[in-house]
Amino acid sequence: MQAVVLAAGKGTRLRPLTDDKPKGMVEVNEKPILTHCFEQLVELGASELIVVVGYLKEKIIDHYGDDYRGVPITYCHQREQQGLAHALVTVEEHVEDDFMLILGDNVFQANLEDVVRRQREERADAAFLVEEVPWDEASRYGVCDTNKYGEVTDVVEKPDDPPSNLVMTGFYTFTPAIFHACHLVQPSDRGEYEISEAIDLLIQSGRTIDAIGLEGWRIDVGYPEDREEAESRLQGDEGDDNMVLEYASN
Repeated sequence: MQAVVLAAGKGTRLRPLTDDKPKGMVEVNEKPILTHCFEQLVELGASELIVVVGYLKEKIIDHYGDDYRGVPITYCHQREQQGLAHALVTVEEHVEDDFMLILGDNVFQANLEDVVRRQREERADAAFLVEEVPWDEASRYGVCDTNKYGEVTDVVEKPDDPPSNLVMTGFYTFTPAIFHACHLVQPSDRGEYEISEAIDLLIQSGRTIDAIGLEGWRIDVGYPEDREEAESRLQGDEGDDNMVLEYASN
């Protein structure tokens, strides 16, 4: 399965960390965020990494080159950052079948493999991780409604009055049907082409979209304090692993 990584953003809220580098090259625990993404995608069996670049794209291209751990990398240029659905359209000609999508500013320690497994069962046209957040924070995200089978019945981007506190995270799987939906998306009030709107169009057309509950954690690195939180959690996880190894050796 191919993997698409969205990494074109400027990361203005991360300044000064992004004054001279794109958002995905900001280091968390001594590695760029994109390296964390690539590592997980390779572990999930990615056959190709298709990376959407934009702001200071040469920093990413020069750092990673043509492959990562033997997995080929294809770069696609998003000239203007106009939303996730807009970014996704730039890779359409390179995608051959079902694919993974990860936002290149997210750090995960979670059950990504469950999403890939659900897609490979061929009962869903898309699947993605969701998590419950406090109700007063839900309006910051793409909010989902689901039925008793765990299928997504509605998606609303950053609603003033959220229908639930279940929100999308930054890891998805799709069939190529998502591209047709992205072409139909109209700009939101923010002037962006939203991935949530494309997913909602799939739902309206009768497609099956599955929500997988997040087990573990993820952090969207949007602000400097998010980077610090992700770093702290990763170091904590490493410490837990070392404690287990030390206990096992005694």
